[in-house]
Amino acid sequence: MTNTLEWTGNSLKLIDQTVLPLKERIIECRSYEDVADAIKTMKVRGAPAIGVTAAYGMVLGAMGIETSDAEAFMQRLNHIADVIKATRPTAVNLFWAVDRMLTVARQTSKTGIVEDIKRAMQLEADQMAKDDIEANKAMGEFGQVLLNDGDRVLTHCNAGALATVGYGTALGVIRAAVGHGKRISVYADETRPFLQGARLTAWELAKDGIDVTVIADNMAGYLMGSGKIDKVIVGADRIAANGDTANKIGTYSVAVLAHHHQIPFYVAAPVSTIDKTLPDGSHIPIEQRDPKEMIYVNGVQIMPDDVKVINPAFDVTPHDYISAIITEKGILYPPYNMINS
Repeated sequence: MTNTLEWTGNSLKLIDQTVLPLKERIIECRSYEDVADAIKTMKVRGAPAIGVTAAYGMVLGAMGIETSDAEAFMQRLNHIADVIKATRPTAVNLFWAVDRMLTVARQTSKTGIVEDIKRAMQLEADQMAKDDIEANKAMGEFGQVLLNDGDRVLTHCNAGALATVGYGTALGVIRAAVGHGKRISVYADETRPFLQGARLTAWELAKDGIDVTVIADNMAGYLMGSGKIDKVIVGADRIAANGDTANKIGTYSVAVLAHHHQIPFYVAAPVSTIDKTLPDGSHIPIEQRDPKEMIYVNGVQIMPDDVKVINPAFDVTPHDYISAIITEKGILYPPYNMINS
């Protein structure tokens, strides 16, 4: 199993996902600014991985605050939290993790001892990392019952170990099914423009010896129409209270195709990805990224100069197209009511 991040005690080591699969490079974040940059530039990505990385970013930020005054410490920590939260707007785990760290810091600050706050924050981040792997494995066990021996599964983007601390959400379900002896083959959408499917999902599954075939994004309908896709499983970056789900751009198109061809479409995500404050997907903020990610592939320009480009990182799949939502607490089926779940 690939572990995306490693806490050393005074730094955070991350797999640089921007250079996979051609290079396996580890970067070391020694400050909260380093962590914020790693999240913003997608050296680390995937909602659960972003959340735990942000938590350790808060720890690094706390370690860098040189004051013995608890009130002054909390003021500085709130600024650090704002910087980290500003990196990416869609993945709710980012905000969940930072707010969880602030809550621990505030509760511990009642002692008035700054070192107590720093120690409590590090223990909390460690627990979040441990909880993430345990949640993913539980999710996999719940979700694997939805896959049959011989199933051909389509996935989009990367919702594997690289999108989490380890094991994965959507790919965790596939790993669990394989672990139960089921023969599962995977079709991985390449996932333009950042190619997380072609670069990351394919890399992970190939390392695990799981049968994987990469397809261009526009081939999904052809394969579904040809009867070659049995199930679809994707991850999520934010799930609204009614079950509407934000995931990597292109997921909505896959869901529409699956609905048309009557193919089950599953979402695998931890409960921390559920945002009960948003009634539906229209309220989910969609990150707009640098057009250069579309204009260039590995540094090579692929379109004319002075052409307008839009580059939303995510789209929203309506809950009507989602057959089930797999969490570490169990499987949710329509009609979705996350507030009471």
